[in-house]
Amino acid sequence: MGTNDKTVVAFDFGASSGRAIKAVYRDGQIQYEEIHRFDNIPVEKDGHIFHDVDMIMREIHTAIERAGKIDALAFDTWGVDYGLLDESGELLELPFHYRDHRTDDCLSDVYAVMPAGELYQHTGNQIMNINTLFQLFCDKNLPGAKTLLFMPDLFGYLLSGKKVCEKTIASTSQMFDPQAGDWSREVLDAFGINSALLPKICKSGTVTGEYNGIKVISVAGHDTQSAVAAIPNMDADTAFLSCGTWSLFGCELDAPITGKESFESALSNEMGANGKVNYLKNITGLWLIQQIRRDCRQMGMEYSYAQLEKLALESEPFRCFVDPDAPMLFSHGNLLTKVADFCRQTGQSEPKTVGEIVRCVYQSLAMKYRYALEQIEHCTSKRFIRLALIGGGTKDGLLCQMTADSINRPVHAGPIEATALGNIILQLIALGEIKDIEEGRSIIARTEKIKQYIPVQERNQWDEAYSRFLEIMDRQ
Repeated sequence: MGTNDKTVVAFDFGASSGRAIKAVYRDGQIQYEEIHRFDNIPVEKDGHIFHDVDMIMREIHTAIERAGKIDALAFDTWGVDYGLLDESGELLELPFHYRDHRTDDCLSDVYAVMPAGELYQHTGNQIMNINTLFQLFCDKNLPGAKTLLFMPDLFGYLLSGKKVCEKTIASTSQMFDPQAGDWSREVLDAFGINSALLPKICKSGTVTGEYNGIKVISVAGHDTQSAVAAIPNMDADTAFLSCGTWSLFGCELDAPITGKESFESALSNEMGANGKVNYLKNITGLWLIQQIRRDCRQMGMEYSYAQLEKLALESEPFRCFVDPDAPMLFSHGNLLTKVADFCRQTGQSEPKTVGEIVRCVYQSLAMKYRYALEQIEHCTSKRFIRLALIGGGTKDGLLCQMTADSINRPVHAGPIEATALGNIILQLIALGEIKDIEEGRSIIARTEKIKQYIPVQERNQWDEAYSRFLEIMDRQ
């Protein structure tokens, strides 16, 4: 493998913030630091929500200037969203945000074209109205589009001029066939989507272009798959939870599962950077806590995340629950009110204080993780003995402990920067410095801090609370 120092920048963009991580690989060690961060605030126009690509590109150029001399850069982002280019390669419009309301009521019309079960058999994707296929179904710009680029590929294109589609991000679209490893001809034909709209799929860790002498690399464009690539000591007995704005709870498999039980459990098959299938469930994550904090700020109450956690710890346990994925909790704003409304509408004690609301959300997330684990174990006929929890959620000790208590398995939390590290590892593989993902995972296992959370012994209390949570899920 390579012998010279290599310096790369990993751009890790979430739906609420973006940052650039500069990393130097030297003597088998990865040293990294955050060099730039910005708020990724969507823009509203004519009643719709868009991603502010012009603003994001300004932040990208700022980060590149701060980085100095680097060998390569790469992007990972949230899934499903895209930009449409015209004949001249210009954006027809700013990319829609997946929280835009235009797809709220589209599913019945979609199912008239292809029933949900058949759609799942072809794509293996959890049916969510935010998925790319459903967005395209409602996109007035589609007839005039020449090329579709998913968000990480779009940013790469805006730097290098090269149009590509990386496999992991393609597999979030509801248009990708995980069995064939390519676009689903049946889905594209049924919905009248010209295959020429979609660039050729490339594998994770491919040099795709250059910008001012810097190699532009397609890593695992879907941030979840970059994060999973960085899980240390990953094996067949380990489930994973990539916990950030979204929670992705799953495991690695050799082949997709697209049967009836999997469909009814709303489980998704997405491609991993190592060629395996990440079999997982999408769950709303810490976005709920982020929104509660934002709501409090707008009401003149400024809390740090640590203060919110303290307020939750001081509140009565198991008083009430929400389904984190309830439609009424999906949109921006008024989360304090919406959580209380959900509890009242499902016949529960209504949380009154900020601490009670935050405790409700934390406990509900931990219960939803147990729910997802039980579904995955049932559909795979496996029992996982530990959970690897990665991403920003590892900083939240209360959530980590609640998760261990809820699933009654040890939780190995870390690395915090799993997504950026996965991005970095895949760049180094593309540059010939690291052999493969397994070597990269070994490097991370040697150098990153992993904290273990052991379940408490009061099983009756947690089991009783979980039974109540399931009843509340059925009531909504």
